[in-house]
Amino acid sequence: MINSAKMKTVIQRVSKASVYIEQKEVSSINEGLLILLGIETEDNSEDINWLCKKISDLRIFNDDNKIMNLSVKDISGEILVVSQFTLHALTKKGNRPSYIKAAQPELAIPIYQAFIKKLGQEINKEIKTGVFGAMMEVSLINDGPVTIIIDTKNKE
Repeated sequence: MINSAKMKTVIQRVSKASVYIEQKEVSSINEGLLILLGIETEDNSEDINWLCKKISDLRIFNDDNKIMNLSVKDISGEILVVSQFTLHALTKKGNRPSYIKAAQPELAIPIYQAFIKKLGQEINKEIKTGVFGAMMEVSLINDGPVTIIIDTKNKE
């Protein structure tokens, strides 16, 4: 049986980004990546390892010739990760999205934490985060704009 689960990310190159809860800033970064992370039930360490390596080496920052040729590691950029189960919305049937593919918190939180730890190891820097499961306001300045969608099922 083929595993249809996928860890899904929306990656935005930002000049700055912040997370607020009840009008209080809980986390912020300057130049780097804002990552919205959706986790499915069957996601595992293989997905985490592949995705963290891909993100840390993704060359989407400009070099001196204004060519996207540098990674977040190359520029000593920061990363802000925000959990977002709505990335797994199913919208085929009706007008109210279904989120049945999104992992429940008891499964998603350990994967989310492992992802953050592994990504921090990949870039050798602390990863900033939102608060898992909280109602958050995310503020960002998308630089470019550059927005990339990656999921671990479709390794394109």
